[in-house]
Amino acid sequence: MYAVIKTGGKQYKVSEGDILRVEKLDAEEGSTVELDNVLMLGNGDDIQVGAPLIEGAHVSATVKSQGRGKKITIIKFKRRKHYRRQAGHRQSFTELEITGISATGGKKKAAPAKAATKPAAKKDAPAATASFLSAPQGEADDLKLISGVGPKLEEKLNNLGIYHFSQIENFSAEDIEKVDAELNFKGRIEREDWLGQAKILAAGGETEFSKKKK
Repeated sequence: MYAVIKTGGKQYKVSEGDILRVEKLDAEEGSTVELDNVLMLGNGDDIQVGAPLIEGAHVSATVKSQGRGKKITIIKFKRRKHYRRQAGHRQSFTELEITGISATGGKKKAAPAKAATKPAAKKDAPAATASFLSAPQGEADDLKLISGVGPKLEEKLNNLGIYHFSQIENFSAEDIEKVDAELNFKGRIEREDWLGQAKILAAGGETEFSKKKK
């Protein structure tokens, strides 16, 4: 018997005993999860197709491990423009072992296990925002010395926990994505080279923009 399931925006064909890697799930190693987005079930010539899901069907799996994939390097380059940006990314994954496939809802009682794993997600959350602070460390820097930052934007950055040039200088790809999403920047940080400006300002230097501001 096999099933086609959907998780993390992707579809997988699975059978009992299969081991596969899916997009990260909020579950601890060794715990059991149930995947109820079942698109199709097959058992020999007997095939059931959902519309889009098969009601009551679910796939049980055990979490074998949580991990991260190989590092992918992202490079943006514009010739003759003195523009080059490089960042790295490692995609998180959850490794599952399929332990059972059911066409009925008889095992749905295991659903509360998902709720029990939610606190683990809250513990992991601070890791993605390690570059942000709850309060400035000493005197906050004048972020308005970075081109494109005015008083209102500086206030929004402070509200996100960004007070110093050194924080912006050390932004990771995940930090940039978070700020872009929160402030609807759409790539503005990289486009205006905030990291480069912040590095100069953090070292006590001046940029062309900061000279004009003074």
